[in-house]
Amino acid sequence: MPPLTNTPVYFGNFLVTPQVFHLTAHSFALVNIKPLLPGHVLVSPRRPAKRLSDLNHAEISDLFLTVQQVGRMVERFYGASSLNIAIQDGPAAGQSVPHLHTHIIPRQSLDLEDQGGSDAIYGMLEGEDGDVGKHLGEKSNRRPKFPSVDDSSRQPRTAEEMADEARKLADEMKQQQITDGSSHSSL
Repeated sequence: MPPLTNTPVYFGNFLVTPQVFHLTAHSFALVNIKPLLPGHVLVSPRRPAKRLSDLNHAEISDLFLTVQQVGRMVERFYGASSLNIAIQDGPAAGQSVPHLHTHIIPRQSLDLEDQGGSDAIYGMLEGEDGDVGKHLGEKSNRRPKFPSVDDSSRQPRTAEEMADEARKLADEMKQQQITDGSSHSSL
């Protein structure tokens, strides 16, 4: 299956078109190069706004409706019972790519018990493993230094692995829209 669009989609400076599994008028959802847990995806505005306060009303409404739809789908698809939804709004908050993005992380009971419990996800987001820009190849001196999670066996995924997951999630989004009769449509 080809990408959802022939129009290039950028996340910061990175071309991510093959990773995109859902598009709306103002937002896109993409698979993560190095997910913290299975199903960890990102939703971002199409316009490369750096901060939440940079979005206009239409963009912010679309972003959060997209987060809601994508969250519902990944929770079901990955058999989760809850979600972490997080925005690191600016470099001092741990934002590693200067393009606003929302993390959606499907959660299961006791999934991080061996790492200190469910709140360990926040340290993972703030640590080196959560540094999306680093894994995409961007060098930034602006990101605060936080202790990394001891997880050396977790490697960045290949473009093929991410494209495969994007195809599966795109199919799931289509099915969800048919089932739900969603009025917040993709393009």
